[in-house]
Amino acid sequence: MEEITMFDNAVHPFDARGVAKRFRHAAIFGALESLEDGEVMRFVNDHDPLPLLGQIQQRYGNQVGINYVAREPGNIVIDFTIQLGAPAAVGAPAAAAAVGGGCGGGGGHGCCS
Repeated sequence: MEEITMFDNAVHPFDARGVAKRFRHAAIFGALESLEDGEVMRFVNDHDPLPLLGQIQQRYGNQVGINYVAREPGNIVIDFTIQLGAPAAVGAPAAAAAVGGGCGGGGGHGCCS
């Protein structure tokens, strides 16, 4: 697995193992929607989150790239990359389709408007 250094500002770790199961998907969507174009969220989990990946694809289309860094039993690491130039999911609401930008105003994900 590739090591993240404190100087790598474009990669943000997200360890899902420490988040209560009932809050995980909402926390992951919130984290993805706070990222800027080109930033990466490095997701760590103890199981392969196939239903979550389907939800991400449905909600964001190609605007969130999915790349496995590690895929072995008990150790799943996935890089989610924000790609705002890619087409959004067909039929996705505008607020959900435009990931990135944070709540600093004008981010486009809808939580602050």
